[in-house]
Amino acid sequence: MRAGPLRHRCSVQSIQEVPDGYGGYSEDWVELRKVWAEITTPTGRVKVVADQVVNLVTAEIRVRYAPDLVAQMRIIHSGTTYLIEAALPDNERSMLRLLCSNVPNP
Repeated sequence: MRAGPLRHRCSVQSIQEVPDGYGGYSEDWVELRKVWAEITTPTGRVKVVADQVVNLVTAEIRVRYAPDLVAQMRIIHSGTTYLIEAALPDNERSMLRLLCSNVPNP
């Protein structure tokens, strides 16, 4: 028996306002749910940000279609955090391609 392509269990997070206990709110990343995903071979490159060399890894993550998965959410898998740059559904709206970049220090 083989595992299918959606074999990575990932956490989907969104930034939301969370009560701080003093009557106010702060923005924090909140887990929405877990999804099964296929993470394809990431590509890497080096770029300079604020006079520092930063490694940037990009990946394509495929999940089952969900209309609430949108850009600027995060996907976390095995300690690696990916920021969703674009969410592209296929023609049948059965799968969703998430074009992501890694977040160096989440």
